[in-house]
Amino acid sequence: MIYNGIKDKVAIITGAGMGIGYAIAELLLKNGARVVVNDLDKKAVKSSFAGLEKKFPDRCSLFVGDAGDMEVIDKLVQFTIEKYGQIDFVIPNAGITLFGDFFKFTPSEFDEVISLNMKGAFFLVQKTGEIMKKQGNGGRIVLMSSITGIKGYPDLTAYSMTKAALQMMAKSLVLALAPHQITVNAVAPGATLTERTKEEEPDYAGTWGKLIPTGIVGKPKDMAETCLFLLSEGAAHINGQTLVVDGGWTVIGRYPEDLE
Repeated sequence: MIYNGIKDKVAIITGAGMGIGYAIAELLLKNGARVVVNDLDKKAVKSSFAGLEKKFPDRCSLFVGDAGDMEVIDKLVQFTIEKYGQIDFVIPNAGITLFGDFFKFTPSEFDEVISLNMKGAFFLVQKTGEIMKKQGNGGRIVLMSSITGIKGYPDLTAYSMTKAALQMMAKSLVLALAPHQITVNAVAPGATLTERTKEEEPDYAGTWGKLIPTGIVGKPKDMAETCLFLLSEGAAHINGQTLVVDGGWTVIGRYPEDLE
């Protein structure tokens, strides 16, 4: 599908070495955007970036670093401006999932989740939002939330808190960004088959397919298509919203334990 308003725009995507972030980067490039791909996993992102660079020469750049680190965020933004001269789209996709018993969760684990999932997104949007204001051409921001920010999930209290917070961040930032024609929305993916989830559960698609009303587990492309819609001209009047992409799971909310 071709989306209007994407061609020649410049996007930053964090956590784009694989999975949803990679799918978003690839779809943006297919639609004519210029993209800065970021990830902490140097080996994974260099491998995936090589494929993108081959297909989309001169329109894709790589920046390796921790998207939850303030110094890295500053350098990532500066790198993008020096490389392409502008920033139009920002997708803070990088995140970490840490399962853990609430009564045994440690301060260091909590800080790790908060630092990347919330702090990283907050300050990347702050830095790039300031640039968009100065450019005077508007912009688009898409935050990556989760269905766990809507419904409770076992042993994911800290993670779920961050994902719910990103939905509130999208709502709150409308007040600061809308006067500058910058929209900010969130996508809340449901169970999605990625390299990471397949590693965690070999039969991930089979298990979650039984729990989702459609019977089909999500794919990174499903999330990427939703993200590009929110970045496109077609979503110009959508602001402060969260789009749930879960095949209807949140309507029922069954867990893998329910299959036993």
